[in-house]
Amino acid sequence: MLMTNPLVEIQFDVPFDTIRAEHVEPAIDQLLDEAGVALAALAEDDRPATYDRTLGALESLGEKLGYAMGVVGHLESVATYPELRAAFNAVQPRVSAFFSGIPLNEGVWKRLKAFAASPEARTISPTRQRLLKKTVDSFRRSGAELDPEGKARLLKINVELAKLTTKFSENVLDATNAFELVIDDEAGLAGLPATAIDAARESAESKGLQGWRFTLQAPSYLAVMTYLDDAAVRETLYREYSRRAASGEFDNREKISRILALRKEKAELLGYTDFADLVLEDRMAKSGSSALAFVNGLRRRTQAAFERENQELRDFCGGELAPWDVAFQAERLRKERYDFDEEDLRPYFPYEGVLAGLFDVAQQLFGVRIERRERVPVWDKGVDSYALLDADGSHLGSFYADYFPRENKRGGAWMDSLITGEPTGDGFSPHLGLNCGNLTPPTSGKPALLTHREVETIFHEFGHLLHHLLSRVEVKSLAGTNVAWDWVELPSQIMENWCWERAALDLFAKHHVSDQPIPEELLAKMKRAKNFRSANAQMRQLGFASLDLALHIEFDPDKDGDVMEYSRGVLQAHAPTPLPQDYAMVAGFTHLFSSPVGYGAGYYSYKWSEMLDADAFTRFAREGIFNSETGKAFRRNILEKGHSAEPEDLFRAFMDRDPDPEALLRRLGLAA
Repeated sequence: MLMTNPLVEIQFDVPFDTIRAEHVEPAIDQLLDEAGVALAALAEDDRPATYDRTLGALESLGEKLGYAMGVVGHLESVATYPELRAAFNAVQPRVSAFFSGIPLNEGVWKRLKAFAASPEARTISPTRQRLLKKTVDSFRRSGAELDPEGKARLLKINVELAKLTTKFSENVLDATNAFELVIDDEAGLAGLPATAIDAARESAESKGLQGWRFTLQAPSYLAVMTYLDDAAVRETLYREYSRRAASGEFDNREKISRILALRKEKAELLGYTDFADLVLEDRMAKSGSSALAFVNGLRRRTQAAFERENQELRDFCGGELAPWDVAFQAERLRKERYDFDEEDLRPYFPYEGVLAGLFDVAQQLFGVRIERRERVPVWDKGVDSYALLDADGSHLGSFYADYFPRENKRGGAWMDSLITGEPTGDGFSPHLGLNCGNLTPPTSGKPALLTHREVETIFHEFGHLLHHLLSRVEVKSLAGTNVAWDWVELPSQIMENWCWERAALDLFAKHHVSDQPIPEELLAKMKRAKNFRSANAQMRQLGFASLDLALHIEFDPDKDGDVMEYSRGVLQAHAPTPLPQDYAMVAGFTHLFSSPVGYGAGYYSYKWSEMLDADAFTRFAREGIFNSETGKAFRRNILEKGHSAEPEDLFRAFMDRDPDPEALLRRLGLAA
C-alpha cells in the first residue's frame, strides 16, 4: 500500500491528480523514518570526514521529505479542503522538528567541524567552499553551539512557530472567504468598469445568488475601492479588508504577539540583540540597524513629495478624505490631470496575449524557448504547464501557471520551486517550478482582460521563475532563488520594466478584438501618469517595512502595549489619511507571519531590490532592451549564479560598478 503512495518518491511530473489527504501522513511518516536513519548514519560515521560524507550527505538528507512537504504545502495553498488542511497541520510540526533538529545534532556538528579543518576543505571548488562557510555559519545561527537545555528550548520554539504561522495563514484565507457583499440594484454599480461588473455577476451566479457579488479577493476589492461611486460600499469593503483576521473565529491578534515573543526569545537564545540582527546577518543589509537606516533614508527623501501629493488630492476634493476615498479620488484626479483611465488599457491586455508576449521577451533576452506541455497532471483545470528549453533544445526546466482566483486558493501572487536540478554527466537535470496569482478572471464570452499592474505582476513572478529555471549552480541549496532576500527581488522586479517599453508592449499589448497595438496617444498618457502619486506608493511600502523592523527590533509589549495599536501608529505615519481606530492590517500581514521567518525583518527587501533593479535596468536602457548580449550577461552573471557568490559581486560583474542608490529615486521622479 505504501509503495503506491504518490508522495514517497520524487516525480518530475508531480501526480497532482492522484494525491489525496489520506496520502499525507503515511508518506511523511515513512519519509521521516528514512531521513532519520540517514541523519543517524551521518552523525555516527567514524570514517575520515570528506565532502561527500558531510556536506554532500547533508545536501541529500531529507530531500524526498522536503519535496513531499513542498507538494503538500503547495496544494494546501491552491486547492485546500478540510481533510487536506488537517493532514498538513498534523505532519507539519513533526517535519519542522526534524529539520530544526539537524543543526542541533552534536554528531553532525562534530563531523562538519572535522571536515572544515581537513586538507580537502581547502581544495574543493569555490562554490563548495562557500557552501561550507554558509553551512557552518547557519549551524551556529541555528543553535549548534547551545548547551543541551538551550537546544531543547530552541527546538520547541521552532515547532511552535511552525504551528502558529501556518494557522495565521489559514486564518487570513478563511477570513477573506468569509465575507461577501451582494448588490441587487444595478444602480448601485455606478462607476464600476464593465469588467468588474461582469466578474461580480458571474461570482454571484457561481453561488446561486441574484445580483452582483463582491469579495475581498484582490480583483474584486481593488475595483470597488478605485471606481465605485458609492462611498458607503467602499467604506464597508475597506473596513472588512483592513480588519481581516482581527476578531472572531479567525482572530490572529494573539498569534502575532506570540510569534513576535518567540522570535525575540529565539534571537536572544542564539546571542543576538533581536530577531532582525539574527535573520539579516546573512543578507545584504547585514543588520537590523542597517536596514532601518536604509528605510529611514528613503522616507526622508520621500516625505516632502508625499505631503505635497496629499495636499494636491485634498485640494482637488475640496477637503479632508476618508481612507476609503483615497484610491477613488486619486483615480479621478489622474483622469483629470492626464486624461488617462487605466481601464482604457484593459482591452489591450488579454491574458493569453500577455503570456505569449512575456515568453517572447524571455526568448529574445535570454535565448530560451517556451512550449506548452500537454497531458500533464495538474491540481485544477485552470492550470497550464510549460517547458523551458535552451537555444540548443535542451530541457532547462518546466513550470506550472495558475493565475486566477478560487476560494480554495490563498490570495496574492507568488513563485515557488518544486524540484531543483543538479549537474549530470552532460549538463544539468531540469528544474521544476510554478507561478501563481489572482488576476482578473475571464467572464462568459470575454477573455481575461488585465490591468497594467496585473501585467507587471505576471512579469515579476516570471522573473523569480527564471531565476530558478536558469540556475546553473552545482550545489542545490545555493541554487536559484535560495539567495539573500534583499537580493531575490532583483530578477523579478527588473522584468517589470519591459511592461513600459513600446518595443516590448508591441509584442503582446494587442486589442483583444481588433488586434491593434496600444495607440501612441494612450501610451503617452500612460507614461506621463507613470509616477502619479509615486511618493504615496513608495511611502506605503516604507510603512510596511518600517512596521516590520519596528516589530522585530523595538516593540516591547510591556512598554508599548497592544501590538495592534502600536502597529496602527507606525502605519499612520505613512498613510495619506487618518486610519480608523479598528484598523488592523497587521492581522492579515501574511508576508511577516505566515512562516517561521518569511519576510519577517525583511520586508525592506522590496525597496532594496527595487533600488538594484532601477540601476541594473539602466544598462538595458543604454544598450537596448532586447540587446541579446546584455540579456546573456544578466543571465550569466545573475540568473544562473544563485547564491554561489556574494550578491554585491554578482551585481558588480553585471554592471562593472557598485549600485547607485539614486537610481530608484530618479526613476520615481523623486530626484533629478
